[in-house]
Order: sequence, then structure tokens, then C-alpha cells
Amino acid sequence: MQKRIFIALAMVAIVLSSCMKQTDNEEIIGKQMPKIENRRFSAEALWAMGRIGSVAVNQQTGDIAYNVTYYSVEKNKSNSELFLLPADRNSQELQYKQAVQLTKSAYRESDPAWTHDGMLAYLSSESGQSQIWLMDALGNLSKRHITGFDDDIEGFSFSPDGSKVLFVAQVKTATLTKDLYPDLPLATGRVIDDLMYKHWDEWVETAPHPFIADFDGYKLSNIKDLLEGEPYESPMKPFGGMEQLAWSPDGKQIAYTCRKKTGYDYAVSTNSDIFLYNTETGEHYNLTEGMMGYDTNPQFSPDGKHIAWLSMEHDGYESDQNRLFVFGFYDGEKQFISRPFESNVDDFRWLNNEEIVFAGCWHALVHLYTIDLYGNMHLLTDGQYDYSLADVVPDRGVICKRHSMCEADEIYLVDTHENVKQLTFENKHIYDAVDMGTVEPIWQTTTDGKQMLTWIVYPPHFDPTKKYPTLLYCEGGPQSPVSQFWSYRWNFMMMASHDYIVVAPNRRGLPGFGLEWNEEISGDYGGQCMRDYLTAIDDFSKQPFVDSEHLGAVGASFGGFSVYWLAGNHNKRFKAFIAHDGIFNMEMQYLETEEKWFANWDMGGAYWEKDNKIAQRTFSNSPHRFVDKWDTPILCIHGEKDYRILANQGMAAFDAAKMRGIPAELLIFPDENHWVLKPQNGILWQRTFYNWLDKWLK
Repeated sequence: MQKRIFIALAMVAIVLSSCMKQTDNEEIIGKQMPKIENRRFSAEALWAMGRIGSVAVNQQTGDIAYNVTYYSVEKNKSNSELFLLPADRNSQELQYKQAVQLTKSAYRESDPAWTHDGMLAYLSSESGQSQIWLMDALGNLSKRHITGFDDDIEGFSFSPDGSKVLFVAQVKTATLTKDLYPDLPLATGRVIDDLMYKHWDEWVETAPHPFIADFDGYKLSNIKDLLEGEPYESPMKPFGGMEQLAWSPDGKQIAYTCRKKTGYDYAVSTNSDIFLYNTETGEHYNLTEGMMGYDTNPQFSPDGKHIAWLSMEHDGYESDQNRLFVFGFYDGEKQFISRPFESNVDDFRWLNNEEIVFAGCWHALVHLYTIDLYGNMHLLTDGQYDYSLADVVPDRGVICKRHSMCEADEIYLVDTHENVKQLTFENKHIYDAVDMGTVEPIWQTTTDGKQMLTWIVYPPHFDPTKKYPTLLYCEGGPQSPVSQFWSYRWNFMMMASHDYIVVAPNRRGLPGFGLEWNEEISGDYGGQCMRDYLTAIDDFSKQPFVDSEHLGAVGASFGGFSVYWLAGNHNKRFKAFIAHDGIFNMEMQYLETEEKWFANWDMGGAYWEKDNKIAQRTFSNSPHRFVDKWDTPILCIHGEKDYRILANQGMAAFDAAKMRGIPAELLIFPDENHWVLKPQNGILWQRTFYNWLDKWLK
């Protein structure tokens, strides 16, 4: 058996050239080794890194398939390839052999998934659209194209017995100008009569729908749209994927997440539900009727007797506690089983019929925990890392990804003895060539006498006898944890490699420190959270190695708001500011942003509600009201496809600074959203960021 597997794996590289059709004259984007100077971690090195994406585990064998995305700065594009980590069949404990590359083409291969009979399914753009393909991963890599759908397939899963396929594709839901006036096919205007006409980075014309089809091993038939004729989303935009849909073990039910609202009702509500679709009768049943917040990500227990999902309590509060709920089909009871964990459950998997493993943040670290149906909880991992779940190999271990501020995602195994073993080393060649900074946590006393955890990032070869310019990092969200995250833009190792110390506080309004701490920011943007920022930088600036005459503050989204606010309220602490996609004028933001529930909850209401004390406090703290006190150089960055915080916010802040005679720069991206995703734009962002800091802080 071992010999046969070895031969099959050895054949992979040989067969790739014959079975993987190449795009004519197009160089394949793959693993790279960037030029490294003086062992400094650079923007070019960051963009040369392979980024591990989807991970799929064959629960029968333990084999792991995953995809890695590579970027070419020169070509300004990316490519994704499939890899295999074969399990060692001869080992009693779960062990893995060396990773094998399964695809090597100019097409994008991603989203691997195992079928019930051990075939590997995946999405590929080889046919010109994103469609489902199958291959024999441990045999001769023979592959076949099993879908020819009219549009791109965005995600899929097979029924447990392999006889059906569930997949997601976009359907048209909006009436376009050309529909109203066919004789004006070149008209670009849009006639709009309701809210949610834009979302994240798109004009809303389509919605993702789940489709179900029969599968005979070669092609799909009897394709049915589960939401046919309905304008709703499932999964939900802008970030929902296949985690929002699930098969029951017997294949007779599909659980799906949906917010059955449109227009104004959608814009002001977060009330999504878990629906059960009967594959035999076509009937839909709302499992979470009366639960008013976000209900998402359903998963059936292995025996099908329970279903678990994530649930928020309050309508309109998108950063409410994400709770783990379980419903018993035999007794009809719903249980909030993660009550002992006073933070968010980020993701989960059933370990067995009685126990669940979940990932959650506590004290700025995301670890894995187990919890049973009675709420008994156990910490599974530790260390200065963030974990995310991939899947479970029954009775053998948990497959997960792990990252930190010093290292990007790699795949790990947590076995039944709670041993943690690294399985992939995608970017080891880059780590070996550079010197990284170090990270330590400190606890600081806030102005109201509470304890705040702050991460301190030191440059490589830190010398405490020297003085270093220091940056205050302002987190976005606003309720996103400053945990051990790795970013391909706000990268702390990059800041450290430029000889900056970074002060990154878990200020008021972040999860992982109890519900009260997390909720204190809502309706109080200019309050305690800002005092926490000043505590963090003031306290740490007392260190003899901090150059307190050269301090900067940087941040994006709510972090960008924070920078704009600090620019008018910092009492000459800082010598440079950088704000990315930040809110400058809160009155305009209340009307401009597309998700009105966010503004209503976090700002406390509309600015015209003169008797609403919370709302009036919020808008009185709008950064644009303090421009008369601006006195420090500022760089404003924004993307014109950002429909969450419109680009005019960054432009207005830049114009205000220039009109006040303050040194300022504006970096505007016509083709980027709330993030910066294109390689050359990413490099431009990094160069502009550090040129600005170096100009004013060194």
C-alpha cells in the first residue's frame, strides 16, 4: 500500500505537464524568492509570499488539500494553485508526508473539497469561467469539467452521498436602465428608488443564490435555484461564503443563511435567519424565527440530531457577541452553549455528536477551545498566536491554520493529545532570509483605572541604548481585536523593519476582554477609546529608548477616524499622521454609508435628532469640527470604490489640511475599495506610507 501511494505521488509532477492545459505564452505565477537587502523585510518580500487559502480535509483518510495564491507585482495579478498533504496510512497517529503541488497552470484553481469517494473537487477558471472540476488527487490526476453553468460558480459542496451538488452563483435582482429603456443601451445613468443600491464596492445588481443539482459522477442535471424569483442573498454579501450553507448527514435538508429583506429594510436591520430546505419536498422552514440579530453559519452534528450556528442577540448591532447556539431536533430546544466564553465564537466544527471545537479571541489571542452540549469548556491551544479552524479528522485531530504578527498563515495539526505540529512551510525561504522584529504584551492602567493590554513591536536587533521613532497603531472595526494578526498591508514586521517601534493597544471597544469593554465604544467614538489611545502612547513614551519627539499615529477605517480625531486633539504629541479610509465628517458618513444599521447603532442615531443625547455627543466629536486645531503633517489615503466610507471623506480631510496651510498628501486609488488588493497599488501604498513617515519622523 505504501509503495503504491509513493509511486502515485511521484507521478504527480510527471503527469502535470500532460494533463494540465497551459494558457498560450502566459508565464505561470508561482513561488518566488524576492531580492532581500540587508536582511530587511520589504514590501516586495511581503507581496512575494504565498498566501494559503482554503483548506479541505478528507475525513476518512486525513489527506489535506489546500490552495495557495501567488502574486506578481510586475504583471499586477495573482494566480492560485492546489496542493496536497497526504496522510501517512502506516502511522497509528495522524502523520503527514511532504506537500505535493497538484496543479501548475496560469488558471486559478481554488476552493478544494473532497467527495464521498475520495475525489478532489475544486473551482477552476480553465473554461473561461469559474466552474467545478474533479481530479483523482492520488492517482493519475485525470480531471474532468463537471459544470457548464452560465455564470461563475462562487462556491460549492457535495451532498454526503455524492448524489447532489449545492453551489452558489449570482442572479440578477435589479431593474437596470436598459430594462426600462431598451432604446438607450449606452446610457450609464442609474434610476434608484430605494436604499442598498450600493454595497461595499459594487452597485447592487445581483444577489448570490444557492442552487441544488443532481450529480451522476460526470455532469449536473435538474438544477434548481433554492430562492428562485426572490431578491434575497444567500450567502450574504459582502463576505459570506459556503460556511453559511450546510448539508444534513442524510442529505435530506440544506441549512442556509438568509436575510429576507431588501432596500430600506435591509439597510437598517441585521436580522438574518437560518432556514432549512427540504430537498425532497422543496419546503422552507425558518429555524430562528424570533431571534432578531445575525444568525449565520449552520452546521449539523454528525448524527443529524442537532444543528449549531452562530447568533447575535440584537437587531442592528453587527458587533454584538457572536454566540454558539445548538438546536435539538428531538426536543425542539435552543441552547446558548458558549455562555461561559465572554467573547465571540469566530468559527466552529463538530468534534463528535456531543462536542464542538471553536475558535475565539480572549486577551488578544485567538485560540481553540472545546465545549460540550452542557457548556463544559476546555482550552485546546496556547501561545502568542491566532488560530483558525479548517476541519476535524474524527478521533484523530483538528486541522487548523495559525498566524502571528511575525508569521503568515501555515497549516497545523492539533492531535488528540493536544500536541501542535506545523504541516506546511510555504514561506520559510523568505523568513530565513530576513530578520523579524519581536512582539511583547504589556498591561497599562487607563484613565478610569482599568487594565488594557497593549502589544509592543520592536525593530530587529533592537538596542535599548538607542532612541527609536514610535508609532501609535489605531485599530479599525471599530470592534475588531488587536490580536496576533498578520496583515499584507498594515504589517507590523514591515513597520519594525523600517526601525519603528509600534504601540498597538486593545483600547475600549474591542472583543476579548468581556462584554462591557467591547460595548463601551458604541455611541462614544470621541470618549474613553480616545483616552485609551493617549494612555498607550503616553505611558510607553516614558521608556528611555522611545524618541518622544518623533511620534506618529496611523490607522484605517475606524483607525482612520481615530487619526483624524487625534489630529485635532493631541496637544502636539505627534509629528505625523496617516489616515486610510477614515471617517472625517460624521454627519456626511451617517448618510453616505450603505449599511445604516451600523451608523444607527454606533452613532446612536441621526444627527438631526436634537433630543438624542447619545447621537448629539457622537456628532459633536466629528473630526471635521476640530480642524481649527490641526497643526501636524497628515497623509490621507482612500479608495474610490469604497462604498462603506466614501472617498470624499479622505479628499475633504486633505483639502482641509491644505487650506489650513498644513503639510499634507493624498493617495487616492480609483480602482480600490476599503482595502488595497492589487499588487502594484499595494507596493505604492507601502512606499508612500514609509516615505511620509521617514520624512517627518526621522
